[in-house]
Amino acid sequence: MPLTELNNDDKKTLLDIAKKSIDFGIQNQLALPVKLNEFSEKLQQNAASFVTLTLNGNLRGCIGTLEAHQALVKDVSDHAYAAAFEDPRFPSLSKQELPKIEISISILTPAEAMNFSSEKDLLSQLEPGTDGLILEAGFKKATFLPAVWEQLKSPEEFLNHLKIKAGLNVTDWPDPISISRYQTISFK
Repeated sequence: MPLTELNNDDKKTLLDIAKKSIDFGIQNQLALPVKLNEFSEKLQQNAASFVTLTLNGNLRGCIGTLEAHQALVKDVSDHAYAAAFEDPRFPSLSKQELPKIEISISILTPAEAMNFSSEKDLLSQLEPGTDGLILEAGFKKATFLPAVWEQLKSPEEFLNHLKIKAGLNVTDWPDPISISRYQTISFK
């Protein structure tokens, strides 16, 4: 699905589903079930998404998937619930926090493998603010959404923090290493 096809009503619907899924999760300890036939064809198409929760400007949960495997509206419902209650970095969201939570959704394009001859070559190809990256080295894997560029402005800083997230040292450049990039449409 071309990301440009999502209009403001689609985005509003997805944000509403995310909020309802978190509300439903507080009451029922599971994600909001969605009836696909109640949504537009665009929202029924398979797409990969991440749902990010912030509280007072600080990360409070972020869960998603890198590959499309289910309808976008269900993906958002599942990830909103998971970001609120299953992100291992945070305790489950409380009912008291709910009114203060800000929800943002990122819908991913399919990842494309990058070709590079060295770390320097890779860095020269990155597009700050646009590229999300997936780093894979052996059993180690990590991703940063394009939104992370807001905190990590330079390609070097972005890649070094991604290496750390994957469990590598910033000086590591394992062989083999693979990097894929994707873009997102993000809204809140």
